[in-house]
Amino acid sequence: MPAADPTPLLIVAFLGVSLVVVLITWLRMPAFLALATGSLFVGLAARMPLAEIPRAFQSGVGDTLGFVAMVIGLGTVIGKLLAESGGAAVVSGALIRTMGERRLDWALMLSGFIIGLPVFFQVGLVLLAPVLFTVSRQTGTPLLRLGLPMVAGLSVAHGLVPPHPGPLAAIELLGADPGRTLFYSLVVGLPVAILSGPLFTRFIGSRVHAEPGTIAEQFSGARAAVRPPSLGITLLTILMPVILMLGAALAQTTMSDGAVRQGLTFAGLPLMAMLLATLLALVTFGQARGFSRESILTFAEESLPPIASVLLVVGAGGGFGRVLDAAGVDTAIAQAMSGLQLSPLVLGWVIASLLRVSVGSATVAVVTAAGIMAPIAAAMPGVNRELLVVAIGAGSLIASHVNDGGFWLVKEYLNMSVPQTFATWTVIETIIAIAALAGVLMLGTVVG
Repeated sequence: MPAADPTPLLIVAFLGVSLVVVLITWLRMPAFLALATGSLFVGLAARMPLAEIPRAFQSGVGDTLGFVAMVIGLGTVIGKLLAESGGAAVVSGALIRTMGERRLDWALMLSGFIIGLPVFFQVGLVLLAPVLFTVSRQTGTPLLRLGLPMVAGLSVAHGLVPPHPGPLAAIELLGADPGRTLFYSLVVGLPVAILSGPLFTRFIGSRVHAEPGTIAEQFSGARAAVRPPSLGITLLTILMPVILMLGAALAQTTMSDGAVRQGLTFAGLPLMAMLLATLLALVTFGQARGFSRESILTFAEESLPPIASVLLVVGAGGGFGRVLDAAGVDTAIAQAMSGLQLSPLVLGWVIASLLRVSVGSATVAVVTAAGIMAPIAAAMPGVNRELLVVAIGAGSLIASHVNDGGFWLVKEYLNMSVPQTFATWTVIETIIAIAALAGVLMLGTVVG
């Protein structure tokens, strides 16, 4: 029996995304409501069972916020305490002294890339946000001039470099060597972060402007502590999730199973790492700075209301992506690509790119594309599987838009409009994807 034509589903996905953009930009509908409306349109147009449409949307919202909500909430509490204690000013002062004001965009890009190596994109963003806002305010540097390089560094690390879940799953599915994959991803990733971060931002920064919003305002540090924390204490607290996650990754690759490995793995789970770091921040940025318990509680409570709208939008983006997935868009893409005669590296990148554009999640795009490419790689002994992992990871970052929770997170933290986010963040993600593929192909001519 011939397979169904995938074209109608691909058209439905395109129309669904277009509808969301029109509702937000032209009708000025709240973003989370536009995403819910777009999900309903996709479900009906794809002829999903009626009861399945809200169920898929709710599942996507729940799965997205089940991780993101607590991470953002805990990270926001850390950020508020960091600002109120004067720790953000301590870190920003160190960056200014070390790099100079003219190279702060490079400093923020490198900070994002390094901190992004072991932690999730969302975790890195909420940890670095207070430093970003403080540096921008102290130096008078436009927010986007510093914020865009930072999120570029975070994104490159998230999409290309193990131990992030997407690349790790691709390594497992394709049978690639983890060590070589890590090395290749770093060789490709750092130049790509430079290109998509400081270099692109210096071009777009004069064309797009955004003032700090409500999230930035709560990190103003108006009630600075009498005894600001030292740079060492500040960095230890900020980097605690990074240290714990990195320790978990090392334990999984170097230690045999046992109580120590299980404990390190547990502490390195993103939620646990953020919880432990928050508890530490209550001491290092709160009690040790002379704040009363009532003041610390006030800081924590004040930090949460500004992120309510962020969570609604990010969750709705996850729900929209899940409806697209449930409608069978990923299967339609795989079917449409099955007959193409391309290099395995390019084919893996193209499949991951189309999945990313359709369902939003970079991790879903990587895992699905790796599953599609696994039998192809097995049938072609000459394929460099490590480079294939990096190529698929590159494709999974392309063209972030309204069905991606990261799109809305960057938009809200950097206080941009939807068109501004398309002109900056979406373009950055596309530069990363294309430049990383070029880097993979060039590296392939050297390592084979």
